[in-house]
Amino acid sequence: MPTVRQRVESGGFILFLALVTIALTLVVSSFIGALLWAALAALLFQPLFQRLLCRRPGQRNLAAALTLLIITVAVVIPALTIASMVVDQAAGVYGQLRTGQINFATYFEQVHSALPTRIRHAIDSAGFGSFERAQTRISQAIGASASVLARSALSIGANAAAFVLAFGVGLYVTYFLLRDGDRIGPAVVRALPLEPQIAHRLSDKFVAVVRATIKGSGVVALVQGALGAITFWIVGLPAALLWGVVMAIVALLPAVGPALIWTPVAIYLLATGAIWQGVVVIASGVLVIGLADNILRPVLVGRDTGLPDWLVLVTTLGGIDAMGLSGIVVGPVAGALFLTGWQVLTEQRGLRAAGRGVDETEAAGSAT
Repeated sequence: MPTVRQRVESGGFILFLALVTIALTLVVSSFIGALLWAALAALLFQPLFQRLLCRRPGQRNLAAALTLLIITVAVVIPALTIASMVVDQAAGVYGQLRTGQINFATYFEQVHSALPTRIRHAIDSAGFGSFERAQTRISQAIGASASVLARSALSIGANAAAFVLAFGVGLYVTYFLLRDGDRIGPAVVRALPLEPQIAHRLSDKFVAVVRATIKGSGVVALVQGALGAITFWIVGLPAALLWGVVMAIVALLPAVGPALIWTPVAIYLLATGAIWQGVVVIASGVLVIGLADNILRPVLVGRDTGLPDWLVLVTTLGGIDAMGLSGIVVGPVAGALFLTGWQVLTEQRGLRAAGRGVDETEAAGSAT
């Protein structure tokens, strides 16, 4: 039985750890995003590091450096190149919106006018009653979104030095996490103030959801966005790469997916007389873009994360709103750990109830 002094000392040590953890979090808060993505990259590419290490036993520094070089060449450089092109196209679209060269109200009017008379009357009498008011609101919303996008692009240029610093810190930390990750991970799990079985279960769920989100949802979304950009380029849609990136973002959302982008595009093309272009977009959306998820996800992930689609949708949207791009991963991970934690608690309660039932049965038997 611990004494009062021992309990006070233990509580004081826990308080010290909490204060030091909060202080460290505040100190590195400017690099939280870079550290998060460094940890995710190290986790995702740890198998590649182990494979290189097997070919060069004992040369952990070289294996980590080669892995980091592969990440830079295969992921980082293409991502930065595409990002710069998207920013250029977004700035061009924003400029056309301001000068009136792109007018969404006109596009909505063209679609409305191209609809059959019966459908047009049904829409007008269904309470949209005002189609002009609806299209004005939608146009204002799209214009506001374009303004936000333009301000984000300008902020990237204004904070280029901070971005380069955070990017350098991320690469630097990734190197050490790759080299020592197979030691750091188990040490962190052992240090958790949880039962070993529960700690390992939560860590396994964390790894599974991270890999499923990045390898599965992330890669599949990128492939679908690339296919959408190619499709839009074939039919001659302006800023095809920009709309492909937007499609990749919405592809992360289950039950919504890329159809949220290509369906309105196809409707507009068909309504404005671009028949073959609209047919190509529909065929590509259904037969190519839509099937990419069913084909690639089982190959890339190989197992289900156990998250219902509605929870993935809510946690992804909430994560993006709270943390930006990092929320794409953090949101589903939080949801998965939430479900796993409550599942473990329910199982423990069931085991304790079963144990009490056995004890009561044995006590009744001995009494008779």
